[in-house]
Amino acid sequence: MQDIINNLPKLAKDKHNENKKFFTKLKKKAPKNLDYIMQDLHDDEFTRTDCLACANCCKTTGPLFTDKDVDRIAKHFKMKTQQFISQFLRVDEDNDYVLHTVPCTFLGADNYCSIYDVRPKACREFPHTDRKKFQQISNLTLKNVAICPAAFNIVEEMKKRIKI
Repeated sequence: MQDIINNLPKLAKDKHNENKKFFTKLKKKAPKNLDYIMQDLHDDEFTRTDCLACANCCKTTGPLFTDKDVDRIAKHFKMKTQQFISQFLRVDEDNDYVLHTVPCTFLGADNYCSIYDVRPKACREFPHTDRKKFQQISNLTLKNVAICPAAFNIVEEMKKRIKI
């Protein structure tokens, strides 16, 4: 798995222009059943992909924390919301709560998340390949293929299955 993760940025860069053209066409003329296709591709890929063998998303990026996420996780730690924010989060240039540091503070050496049951929405939904109205998040997907081997594989399979 580590070889795949190490090669992923180069593979994604090599495919970037091809993927960008595909997503531009997809935005203009998405198949009516795109969400169903994406759900199938997503489900299929995650029968083969073990996130615990990778955790590259947790090692290289940090999620956005919504106010609901912050409240839920603070409650989990039996902390006041402001205390949780000051200990773990900062406000980024887009005025969003993000982690102070990457890799994720809550990621263990075994790739398990210590707050898995209360993790942020962004973590629960990553890599967003089963999201409704998928064509609207093409820029996010272009970034995620360089981080997540599953997202990379889903996009490659998507280009085979959807002829535009």
